[in-house]
Amino acid sequence: MLLQSTITCPQCAAAKSETMPTDACQFFYECTGCGTKLKPKSGDCCVFCSYGSVPCPPIQAVRSGEPDAASCCA
Repeated sequence: MLLQSTITCPQCAAAKSETMPTDACQFFYECTGCGTKLKPKSGDCCVFCSYGSVPCPPIQAVRSGEPDAASCCA
């Protein structure tokens, strides 16, 4: 499971590598470039699923078919 994801701001295109939480989804992220407060796009559970290079750990677990994986988007 990957725990690093690069978030890219849709406003200014600033990109920063961040460590994702393994036990929860992150709903907000403040861009370090322009200060825009990012929130998930409709249908996504967190900012990593919307703007990151790698989806959040719960989604990775569901996609890999891990037994007892719970989707935070469900």
